[in-house]
Amino acid sequence: MIDKTLIESENAARQADLAADYDALGSRLARRGVDIAALTDRAAGFGVAIPSWGTGTGGTRFARFPGEGEPAGIMDKLDDCGVIHQLTAATPKVSLHIPWDKADPALLLEKAQEVGLGFDAMNSNTFQDHADHPLSYKYGSLSHTDTATRRQAVEHNLECIEIGQAIGSKALTVWIGDGSNFPGQTSLSRQFDRYLDSMKAIYAGLPGDWRIFSEHKIYEPAFYSTVVQDWGTSLMIAQELGDQAQCLVDLGHHAPNVNIEMIVARLIRAGKLGGFHFNDSKYGDDDLDSGTIEPFRLFLVFNELVELEDTPGLDLAHMIDQSHNVTDPIESLIISACEIQRAYVQASLVDRAALEEYRQANDPLMAAATLRAAFRTDVEPILAEARRRSGAAIDPVTAYRASGYRAQVAAKRPKSAGGGGGIV
Repeated sequence: MIDKTLIESENAARQADLAADYDALGSRLARRGVDIAALTDRAAGFGVAIPSWGTGTGGTRFARFPGEGEPAGIMDKLDDCGVIHQLTAATPKVSLHIPWDKADPALLLEKAQEVGLGFDAMNSNTFQDHADHPLSYKYGSLSHTDTATRRQAVEHNLECIEIGQAIGSKALTVWIGDGSNFPGQTSLSRQFDRYLDSMKAIYAGLPGDWRIFSEHKIYEPAFYSTVVQDWGTSLMIAQELGDQAQCLVDLGHHAPNVNIEMIVARLIRAGKLGGFHFNDSKYGDDDLDSGTIEPFRLFLVFNELVELEDTPGLDLAHMIDQSHNVTDPIESLIISACEIQRAYVQASLVDRAALEEYRQANDPLMAAATLRAAFRTDVEPILAEARRRSGAAIDPVTAYRASGYRAQVAAKRPKSAGGGGGIV
């Protein structure tokens, strides 16, 4: 962990400027009838989970270029995640991926407590073969034509639940790469039926206080058809499985130009929105840092969430899901957490009463202007003040670089090999 005195020293150098900026913003917001203190409290209460795998350098189908001081295992990953939360106060939980993060649950809990973290949803992995799984997932997992392979995939998911129970997780996210690359390769209907049967077997093993999230993706690694390819299919799955099943929306898993915020509204109405995987994209499932390409789209998603936040039963799991190919993963995750928090606070600024009046009056120009007014408000002083009050860093990236953390762990951790392709 980073020395607290360093964070305090970095903050002391910036506190006067922050106080001036915060007071100035408070005065401007007060003229709009907005209480900056309430917004600061909302910012401080917001959290997004860190994906354990996001702390390592990512890659593409072509190559991976490892960075210095990459985590060698889950304990190193938890150290890195602890530093991110220490600097941002916005990432209180970690989402584990099995088998990548498989370890003694007692040791996981001990380490998490040491670095001040809890555990979010568990993530299963049947999109690649495992050393201890005798059967291959090359032609599918939960939807495979072979009964034994499907059973193996089901048992893996049940194991994820078992591990999750031991560490305090309350949800399982299921994403599969099953599909086909050629027309005629598989029966589209029977393949989906096999998937549903497998999911029902997993659902039957779900503890009573758990949820299971169905995650869709339009393409990749299958390029002709994908078993769970869009939000409609995901909704069908959640409805057929039962009350504990919900849909998870990854911002990069849609066709280009899809209106994601409308999907959010529809799933909330159906009572089936379970959570998000946040990232950003230009072309497809790019897994870029959140808010770097389409910050307005991120704001519009949160606009729907804030507008409908009082919906009974709405309990969303927020997680970052990115691949950091050319940046320090810790810095990218810091920036992304802050950008997601920013979108939430900006959406909380929307004048809901005025917006509804413009809607009822069929005044699209002023309705859109109401959203833009919130989006264009620089809420950085609110975010920085929320961090300062929580003992985190006013400027997290600068404090991180000043700490020398990356060089310190690089001196201790074994150098990671590069060369081959792969996301992680």
